Formats: sequence, C-alpha cells, structure tokens
Amino acid sequence: MFVRLASVFALAAVVGASVLVPSQSLAADKGPTVFAAASLKNALDSVAAGWEQDTGNKAVISYAATSALAKQIEQGAEADIFISADQAWMNYVAERGLIDPETRFDLLANRLVLIAPKDSDLTVTIGPDFPLADLLGEGRLAIAGVDAVPAGKYGKAALQSLGVWDGVEDRLAQAENVRAALRLVSRGETPLGIVYASDAKADPDVKILGMFPEDSHPPIIYSAAKLSRSEAPEADGFLAYLRTPQASRRFEANGFAALRSSAP
Repeated sequence: MFVRLASVFALAAVVGASVLVPSQSLAADKGPTVFAAASLKNALDSVAAGWEQDTGNKAVISYAATSALAKQIEQGAEADIFISADQAWMNYVAERGLIDPETRFDLLANRLVLIAPKDSDLTVTIGPDFPLADLLGEGRLAIAGVDAVPAGKYGKAALQSLGVWDGVEDRLAQAENVRAALRLVSRGETPLGIVYASDAKADPDVKILGMFPEDSHPPIIYSAAKLSRSEAPEADGFLAYLRTPQASRRFEANGFAALRSSAP
C-alpha cells in the first residue's frame, strides 16, 4: 500500500513543471518532446542544455516514472523520444509498435544504493541477511513503487535476493517515482531509502550507506528510442547527440555510466 505522505505532494510544488506526467499540451514548436525517466532529470537537463548550446535547438523534456510514461505513450500522448529506465517498459512500447526499432539503443547504466539523511549516524554493510529491519527502527523504507516503477522493482529484487524482503515488506513508504522516494529521505521523512546512485549524487542532503551487489538485481540499463509516430525534424539529431562524448561526460558527471559501446 502506498504511503501518502504530505511531502510527496509538496514535492510537486518544489520540483515544478519539469517533473510531470506528460500530456498532449506540450508545445510542438519547442523542438522534440522527450519522455524520460524521473531519475534522469539533472543529467538530461544538462545534456539538453549542451545540445542547445551546440546546435541552437531545444528539447521539451517531461519526466515521470518510466511505467507512467509508457502508459501515456500507449494512450496516445504526444512525444517524439522515449528514454526508459528499464528494458521491460521499453519492450512494452516496442511490442505495441510505438517505437521505431531501428532507433533503439542502450544509453546508460546505473547502480542501486541505500541512502540515509546526511546527518544520520547509521552504518551498514549490505550483504545477505543484513539487518535492514533493525536499521529502520520505527521508520519506513522509502522506495519507488515496487510493482511497476523500475527503481522499485530493482529494489524489491535486491532485497529478495539478499533475504531481507520479508522483514520490510510491510514497512515501505512507496513513492510514485524514484525522485519522490529520494525526497522522503532528504527531508527526513524516512530513515532509509533505496534509489539510484545518480539520485544520491544529485541531492546533498542524503548520503550513501552502501551499494547493492550488482548481481542482486537485474542490470540497470537505460534505453532510448524514437517513437514511430514522431514527426519532429530534430528528434534524430537529439537521439544522436545523446551518444556523443559531450553528452557522455555530462551523464557521467551526474553519476551514470555511459555505455560507450552503443555509440555509432
């Protein structure tokens, strides 16, 4: 059951219009419209700024949980590019003929981390049967929705793999996306949270207690593709720019690993 904490709603006002479930009201004359996973916000904003600086072109970027984006695309929302935080949701839109398969590529990798507020004195070594429930005390574990949101699904898989899921399953503060989960920890609403390494890097009010073993969950791979119905003249150009050394440097500065092998 989702924990409807007031801070989640306050988050929408803080983050502003750049983190929204997309709609068809986005102006078509502002360049290609990009639907991107919420965890990409800082990094992709930087990359888009670089693209504008280098080419003079702009992109409209709408951030939300990958699952929400995929459903919006299925329902006909106007967009030109989809950047997914996991393969399953990209496959979902691909199976429905909603992307141009020739344009699909793997863009980035990420890591899953356990975080706490920056002033927390908690310490832990993440491994099989680590005392996660004890560390929570009377608090809850912030995590993106475990049934649909990629970060939540990865987190659940990691906790199951390490044998600690049963101890915390009923003590979750599930959020609509990974950035909302991050804010719950950053604001001290929860003592611990599971987010991507790039999210932790983006928020100075949290600290990383440890990284989850890479073999405890499926690989965290972000993929990108142009939507089959896109008519934006600059969509291909933006996709190409995502794979340039300039973009890779910006992604890596924000805590991602650029998959250089995918570059043309």
